[in-house]
Amino acid sequence: MPRTIDINGLIVTDDDKYYYDYFGLGNVAPKDVSAALANADGDDIIVNLNSNGGDIFAGSQIYDLLAGYKGNLIIRVVGIAASAASVIACAGKSEIAPTAMLMIHNVSSYAAGDYRTMAHSAEVLQNANKSIAAAYCRKTGLSEKELLALMDKETYITAEEAVKQGFIDKIAEYDDESEPKKGLALAASASATGLLPEKAINRIRAERAKTQAKLELIKLKNSK
Repeated sequence: MPRTIDINGLIVTDDDKYYYDYFGLGNVAPKDVSAALANADGDDIIVNLNSNGGDIFAGSQIYDLLAGYKGNLIIRVVGIAASAASVIACAGKSEIAPTAMLMIHNVSSYAAGDYRTMAHSAEVLQNANKSIAAAYCRKTGLSEKELLALMDKETYITAEEAVKQGFIDKIAEYDDESEPKKGLALAASASATGLLPEKAINRIRAERAKTQAKLELIKLKNSK
């Protein structure tokens, strides 16, 4: 029977995963997927995907990991594949639950500075949009212009439309005998609505650094 990998919750970077775990927020980082694929060791895999998205570069890394897997792999969109998760949905053979959806939109970020900084940030975001559109183009055969227009609209796509437009290969069919028995769960099923603010991450990072410094000092004193 195929193994399963559950990609639930936010898509985060390897470095930021600690902070989401700290708050008990469901998340998946590239290192989680990499470890699960290594454990699968070439076995057939079903990836159950239900995520509102997250960090686009982490999503791109997960896309690459799934697309490069040497065994048979099917991506099943079981809830929502939005934002960065919609890129992951395009990484291989796929199916979608009749009740599930995809959502694609423009990349967003935070920026501060003068007009030159803001203009540069806008250019970076436009290039990031094109990078994402490349994954959609490869899967759907739609043109970059068509896909960028859909991203501009923040488009929610039903299961039927996802198949019709080529984002997903087929609507899921249900058969008790085909249900996977072995699991490689990656994260709690809790979902969240957005990434943590950078200030919150920096504050936790600073507190963690202080704690580690105190522990090192205690170790140093005890060693004398």
